[in-house]
Parts: sequence; structure tokens; C-alpha cells
Amino acid sequence: MQFRIDHKTTYSYTAPVFLEPFAVRLRPKTDINQRLLEFELEINPIPTGRTEVNDLDGNVTALLWFSDLHDHLRIRSRSVVETCLDNPFNFLIADPDCQSIPVSYSKQARESLRAYREPLNASSEPVRKLLDEVSGSSSSNETITFLSQLCRVIHSRVTPVLRHEGAPYSPEESLEKGTGACRDLAVLFIEACRHVGLASRFVSGYHEVSSELPAEHLHAWAEVYLPGGGWRGFDPTNGFAVADRHVAVATGASPEHAAPTSGSFRGTGVESQMSVELTIETS
Repeated sequence: MQFRIDHKTTYSYTAPVFLEPFAVRLRPKTDINQRLLEFELEINPIPTGRTEVNDLDGNVTALLWFSDLHDHLRIRSRSVVETCLDNPFNFLIADPDCQSIPVSYSKQARESLRAYREPLNASSEPVRKLLDEVSGSSSSNETITFLSQLCRVIHSRVTPVLRHEGAPYSPEESLEKGTGACRDLAVLFIEACRHVGLASRFVSGYHEVSSELPAEHLHAWAEVYLPGGGWRGFDPTNGFAVADRHVAVATGASPEHAAPTSGSFRGTGVESQMSVELTIETS
């Protein structure tokens, strides 16, 4: 499947401000699951300096710095991406200790995956109750069965809503409210995985447009590391494993490491407002 993506983000300020260094993570990944065919990043005002770096997760991050005062910052990315993964389950878990829940990675894998195995939140009781519900709904403790069932249970328990700004809810908040943005459901999925030993990470990106999921903002889901399968995506907002209908842009052990933009400004008594325009075409 081919995606054509036009993503515009505008920060407006009530008075001119000094823009501190900004990080932009909007360049889609290129790997075995997808190929980036075209990419363009436009910044207005033109930054004084600009460079691109690879971070620890392999995300391409554009670092921007500015001079003078400005009353806006506009970021526009255009991408053409071809997705290649038809079957999300076309693999075998190579390590017998990871074939059922709870998993136990090899010593080398545990050390490499340490950041992806540590719980994001201190409160664990809501997650334990969720795990009890997942295990009670299936007679199998196989890892793939668990992940698929966890995805479906979260999808049925938490109704997706649009919430463009703010940090992700804690798992307890998402379960109590019964509603959450895609990033809230992704964090809940990640936390549940880490409680049974599975290394998992946050993903920001795009998805195929539908009547249920219009293209209004970046999407978010989770990836789990499985020996023999590598990083495999699961989308609790939709309730299924990720294949060729998703485009991964950035990944991280926590949501802030995969944020599309991050930065700040200096200005006394100034308020800011963010607006997003997103167009996705598929063929």
C-alpha cells in the first residue's frame, strides 16, 4: 500500500517570542516493513540552524534553532511511503522462554531491552485486574494469543476519543474513564505487556483513513519485541495487529521519546495555540 501524507502543524503566539531549540520527528522510518520514497520538511520562519540526527531508537530527528523574535512556527512535512507487511504473524518466536506468558528473555536481550521493560507508572493494581480479565478470556497462555487478546480487551474496554493535547493518561485513568485517545490506549497496552515481562515501546505514526478513524492527527500504537519476530506492532485503538495499514514515524521507550515535535519558547505573559492539518491518501 502506498501512502501520500501532508502534515501541517502551526504554533501561534499572542506576541512575538524567542523560540528555543526545537526537535521534529516527522520523517517516517525505512525498514523491512515500509519504505520511504519521498520526504520534504518545510519550516517557517526559516531556522538559523538545522541538522538531522539518529537517536537511540533510530528515529531521524531534525533539530532546529532560531534567532530573533517570532509570532508563529509552522512545520509542514510531505511523505510518500510504501508499506510492505501483509501478514503481521509471519514469524516464529525463537526463544522457548518467550513463547508463553510470563516471558523470560535471554540475559543479553534483558540488558539491551532494559528501558522497554520498566513500568511507566507506579500504580499497578488496575493493570493486574486488566491482566486477570485477559487471562480469564482465553484458555491459552501463548504469547501471541495473549497479545491479540490484550489488544481486543483494551479495544472493548476503552472507547477511543480525540484528545489532541496533554500527556497520556495513566492506565488507571484510562480504565476508570472508559475513554481515551490513541496514545492513552497505547500506554495501557505497553504497561500491561511490561507487567508480564514483555519489552514494549510507544509508536507514533499514521494509519489508513476510514470513517471510524479520520485523519485528524498522528496515530499511536505499541510495538512488542519478540525473539524471532523483532518489533511487532499492536493497535489497541483498532483492536488488531499492525500490518500494511500503518506508517511508523517514531518510536521510544516512553511517549515523549516519540513525540512529533518538542520544544519551548521564551515570552512573558504569552499564550500559545497549536493547530494541525493532516491529509492522507492511499492507493
